Amino acid sequence: MTETTTGFGFDLSEEQQAIRQHVRSFVEDEVKPVALHFDETQEFPTDIFRKLGELGYLGIVIPTEYGGSGMGYMEYALVVEEVGRGCPAIGLGVAAHNGLCTGHLFRFGSEELRQKYIPRLATGATMGAWALTEPNAGSDAGGTQTTAVRDGDEWVINGSKNFITHGNVGDICVVMAVTDPSKGKKGISAFAVDKSMAGYYGSKKENKLGMRCSDTAGLTFDNVRVPGSHLIGNEGEGFIQALQILDGGRISIAALSVGLAQGAFEAALQYATQRQQFGKRLADMQAIQFKLARMSMEIEAARILTYRAAWMRDSGLDYSLAASEAKLYASEVAVRTAEDAIQIHGGYGYIKEYPVEKYWRDSKLLTIGEGTSEIQKMVIARGLVAAL
Repeated sequence: MTETTTGFGFDLSEEQQAIRQHVRSFVEDEVKPVALHFDETQEFPTDIFRKLGELGYLGIVIPTEYGGSGMGYMEYALVVEEVGRGCPAIGLGVAAHNGLCTGHLFRFGSEELRQKYIPRLATGATMGAWALTEPNAGSDAGGTQTTAVRDGDEWVINGSKNFITHGNVGDICVVMAVTDPSKGKKGISAFAVDKSMAGYYGSKKENKLGMRCSDTAGLTFDNVRVPGSHLIGNEGEGFIQALQILDGGRISIAALSVGLAQGAFEAALQYATQRQQFGKRLADMQAIQFKLARMSMEIEAARILTYRAAWMRDSGLDYSLAASEAKLYASEVAVRTAEDAIQIHGGYGYIKEYPVEKYWRDSKLLTIGEGTSEIQKMVIARGLVAAL
């Protein structure tokens, strides 16, 4: 099957195409055969992530001197897309680990924090978490209630977070907390916290519709004492840091969406060429052909939007609007494609022996996580108006 490799002034280099093929081979050998097992058990696939770390795919955009691979967002998108094609839940973990915790610490952390934590994260020696969402602060992240109060040379953090990827398996976490309630969003700061600190622990693991082997849990902070040096950037910068991190994270969720849609489409296409009804293949029926044609077209469009946003990020351009457009469109395409894949399978699409059932369950999160579709539309509209 031909896949787009050009668009908007960039071409995939031979090295990038080699990376795509390397990840694809790894996924075919190591991920696809066990994807349903981990979905059923909801176990975190520790060995797979250990191997991904050894291959350099948990520190994709981190420079080599910190243990990373020294690549760009285009390579990051390619890796997440290919892992998501085999198992979206594992792809989600790759995206969150690279783009949120590790990315935040590297981009805004002091050299001391980089040296302390980045090599462990980039090599996969430990997993990272990123804690913004709270029970009463979802899309409205400015409603954060977790607090950090200065006490001498330390900060004391109290509060709780929920829906945190790697909440239980992650030993290092970037936590957003209110340091000055009088300043609203400008009173939110970011801190590097690890589980060696007393009072920090994971709590309820969520029993989810999809992405079931991705560790999603609550976090509790009970008088957690954090050294002053663990403040990331300056006091009051946490909210704006989080917004910038989410811009990059939306590229990875777009890539994950493309990968999921591609996997569901390939399963549907294969089934349509094998299944016969009324004396002919499903693939020879116009109703099915129209579905396949639209699926292929929308996936290619989503892929181009995603690669364009990644290319803009690597080129030093303002990519915020492009990232939201890619994330919005690709995530919606993933849901439509997965649903059409089930429809093409008919009754077989509703049982777990066929992969499209899992793609469908996994797909819905993509329109919710790292900014809902409604939030993306707001971001896009504001960007368009601001440009006038």
